[in-house]
Amino acid sequence: MTAQSPIERAEADTVAYEIRDNVAWVKFNRPEKRNCMSPKLNRRMGEVLDELEFRDDFGVLVLSGEGSAWSAGMDLKEYFRENEAKGLGATRGAQREAYGWWRRLRWYQKPTIAMVNGWCFGGGYGPLFACDLAFCADDAQFGLSEINWGILPGGGASKVAVELLSFRRAMYHAMMGENVDGKTAADWGLVNESVPAAQLEARVAEVAKVLLGKNAVALKATKDAIRRVRIMSYDDAEDYLIRAQEAANSYDNEGRKEGIKQFIDDKTFKPGLGAYDLSKQGA
Repeated sequence: MTAQSPIERAEADTVAYEIRDNVAWVKFNRPEKRNCMSPKLNRRMGEVLDELEFRDDFGVLVLSGEGSAWSAGMDLKEYFRENEAKGLGATRGAQREAYGWWRRLRWYQKPTIAMVNGWCFGGGYGPLFACDLAFCADDAQFGLSEINWGILPGGGASKVAVELLSFRRAMYHAMMGENVDGKTAADWGLVNESVPAAQLEARVAEVAKVLLGKNAVALKATKDAIRRVRIMSYDDAEDYLIRAQEAANSYDNEGRKEGIKQFIDDKTFKPGLGAYDLSKQGA
């Protein structure tokens, strides 16, 4: 008997998506490689984000992985070895493709949720951090294993660790190369919540439904503001937020007015208990 040939997926098949219940469910689709990010997958992710961003048939994007992994990081053979053999130009090109779609995802027009269904390693921390919210299965595995094969956690992974973890936990996580499960990841702050695997999609769908009930312009302004002000002084953040609110009002001042009207005049909702009724806006 001869060994079975590894699956060679066409670039278009490395990412799959469907629109369901006003949510775009996007999946890394290299389960045979634990969804490692190859140059093909990175190029396709950039295309998918472009294709979806301004469609009006969904309001939340969920990023997950086919099979037993979310993403086991960068493809060591295709992303590293093969590009290094071609020279610095190929390496830089592959980096631009990968970091480019992660950057796009950080500032995406729609709210984004990482649904971590399995392995999340190394380079996978880039898109994990890029998503606005993150939920995982209790038995998911998170790891910065780079130290185990002789490099540092690059591609933004060290930055993600410092952003999401305490200093001591970031040091331990990066230097020891040990995996942590989903419950520990939630306790440490890598994700918002960890739930049993069988409940993961339902929990993410529940969160997406809540987001769909919010004002879309306000959501975009809010997610951008939270990312921006992290690196600002208080005074700079205060000024930025004033300008950001004014800019948001210029796009959707009627939405703000409707929310205030329903609270003050109609007395039909309380801001601390939920969103205003979007269906009445512009009626």
